[in-house]
Parts: sequence; structure tokens; C-alpha cells
Amino acid sequence: MQPLAELIAYLDSLPEPHILFDGQYRILAANAAYRAQFQREESVIGRTCYQVSHGINRPCDQAGESCPLAAAKQSGQRERVLHLHHTPQGDAYVGIELVPIRDASGEARYFVERMESLALAQSVASPQGLVGRSTAFQRMLSLMNRVAPSEASVLLLGESGTGKELVAQALHRASARQSGPMVVVDCASLPESLFEAELFGHERGAFTGASAARRGLVESASGGTLFLDEVGDIPLGMQVKLLRLLESGTYRRVGSSDLRHADIRLVSATHRDLPQRVRDGLFRQDLYFRIATFPIRLPSLRERRADVPLLAGSMLARLAGARAIRLTDAAMVRLSTHDFPGNIRELRNLLERALLLTDGDVISAETLDAALALESEPAVLTQPVAPRSRPRAWSDEDLLRHAAAHHGSRRELAQQLGISERSLYRKLRSLGTAH
Repeated sequence: MQPLAELIAYLDSLPEPHILFDGQYRILAANAAYRAQFQREESVIGRTCYQVSHGINRPCDQAGESCPLAAAKQSGQRERVLHLHHTPQGDAYVGIELVPIRDASGEARYFVERMESLALAQSVASPQGLVGRSTAFQRMLSLMNRVAPSEASVLLLGESGTGKELVAQALHRASARQSGPMVVVDCASLPESLFEAELFGHERGAFTGASAARRGLVESASGGTLFLDEVGDIPLGMQVKLLRLLESGTYRRVGSSDLRHADIRLVSATHRDLPQRVRDGLFRQDLYFRIATFPIRLPSLRERRADVPLLAGSMLARLAGARAIRLTDAAMVRLSTHDFPGNIRELRNLLERALLLTDGDVISAETLDAALALESEPAVLTQPVAPRSRPRAWSDEDLLRHAAAHHGSRRELAQQLGISERSLYRKLRSLGTAH
């Protein structure tokens, strides 16, 4: 059997989609897995890869795309890229790995391309997950595709409202830990006095009210992903304990001297400028380097205006429920030209507001203007009233744990718990701990 025939037979035995082409981009062979997943009725043999995958008449690198073949010719090595391909199911993101095949003289005569459909994001409107097609979005997605299968710690950077938790969820689903849990820690909402017990857990009798041992969020994330949201807000006193966890992979429950192993993959996120916080003495430099093994910056919505129609369609499908709602062309133009300082979160709020202002099945530009105007209209009150929120219903165990860990005045503790000082005193007296 000739070497080329042997190579084609070998590729046909592989379970992943593979194609073989020459230095002029012509497809010489496509294995069974490729034909089953990507080929339409028409055979791809003899056609160019850029015609089949992109529907264009020139190589990708001449059409503003990254071309793995051109890169492999220049580097002489294996190349990996992320592409948006035409498939029988519609446009879809595909991870490509291309390997040059050399002849006896060392010249790269053939190229083998392995393709993998990615579940990280959708290129069409979808009620769930990440959606986008813009260059900035694809740049972020390419980095996600690189790091998702690894165990590297990822730091998600960007403005508030850019979808960091959605990105963290996508990274978890694309990792080897996808069958394990993903545990979210909102670092900005945890008071310093409770941070250690919440993160690492505590033993029975560790403090007043600890009537039973309780596992922490690190232990709950075992075998999966721990997502530290707003990691830049972690108190300095807690940062050294988190650093110890990341450096040694071990931790202790509050009230215990036994070391426990942490089987987690860490993903962190912040909208803060962490290097500046390091310079200001508010964030440990060694911790910064531990969590920022692989930083990914999320683009603002201003940087991905081309994605606004896709995002709007996805959000309307989610928000409208059974209602068949659409945006007029003028309304879509209005959305696409808005700056959205609040990013994707602001877009969602605006669409939900517009839905409430719409009685029919069409959202007009005028309705959007009315929805936007509500943001700048101050609420008119008959008399000044301090804003009040509904107090949280604290369990006896949580309240006792707060009281035991608190070292300030009773008034400060009551403010921290969101209840009156008198209510706090009555509750503690009923539990036999008032002092």
C-alpha cells in the first residue's frame, strides 16, 4: 500500500473528524467521522477547505481569518485555532488542530486537520449560555478553548456586567471536571469574620453555636470548580489563608488541626484593577500571581456591538416566555448604537423594562427610548424616606456563629445582620447567650 493510501486508511479509523489536504488547500480525504458530522450531501473531496468550511473564495488568512495551514507553513509545527464553520446544523464554533506531514526530504507535502465541535458558546441566538460572533468575542473564546481542558487557575477580568459567571460556567462545562460541582463564592458579600468558616468549614464546638460540624465551600467544590467572584474584595487577613490553600492544596476547618486536601480547579473574577490594588497594599502580590496563571479579559459590550442583535434575541426569548416578541429594525439600530456602560446586564434590564412597556408583540425604538428615559427619572416621593430592605431570616445557628465571631459592639453586630439592636438582644437572650 502506498504511504498516502496508508495515511488515509489510518485517518478513517480515528473516532474524531479529520481531513487531509495538500499545500494548495485542496481536500484529499475526509474520514468517516468527518463525513458523519460535518459533510452535507455533496462530497468535499477536491474542493478547498476555505470553500467548504467558510463559503469564501480565498484562503482564510486573505479574508481576515486565522489560517492554521499558513501558520504551519511558516512555523513548520502543529497549529491550533478557533474557527466559525458552516456545518449541516448551521454555523458553529470548531476547534482545529493542524499537523504538517513531511516526506523523506523533510518537506511538508500534506496537512492533517482534526476538528472538534465546541460547546463553549453559540454563534446564533440561544436562550442559554454564551452567544456571540464578533471579533472581540471570538478572541476571548479562543483563550477559553485553550485553557478549559487544563487545571490552570483562570482569572476573568473586565467591567461589571460582562458575563463573568457565564464564562466561568462555560469553562467548567468544557473541563474534565464537568461532572463535578461548580461552587460560587461571592467574595464581596462575605464579612471577614465569617469568611474562613464559610470557605473552609468548621468543627463541632469551634465557636459558640457550632453544634455540629459543617463543611465549607472548598469541600463542597471537591472534584469540581471553585469560582471566586469579585476576588479583589477578599479581606487582606483572609488572603494569606487562601494563598496557603492554593500553594499547598490543603486547608483546615475552623477548630481543627487536621489537614484536608482540596481537589478543586480555581476560577476567579474581578472588575477591579488588581495590579493597582497590589501597589496600594490592598491585595497580596503572591496571591495575585497564584490566581492569575491564565488571565482572560472579557470585552465590554461596546467592543462587541456586532453581537447586540444576537444577545437581544437570546434575552428576549428568555424574558418573553410564551410571548412572541420582536424588535423593529429601528429599535435594533437604537440598541446597537447605545454605549451600555452596564454592559450585558444593562442590556437585559433595558429589554425587560421595554417588555413591560409593550402591550403588543413588537418593541419599537420609541418604546426603547421610553425605557431608557426611566433610568434618568428620579423617583418622586412625598417625603424623604430612607431605603429599607427586607431583613434576612437568620437561623439560630448562623446568628450564634455571627455573634461568636464578632468582636465589636452589639450595635455593630446588629447593623451587620440587618436587624435592630433590640431584636438582636431578644434573640440572643432567648438562646441563652445575651451578655
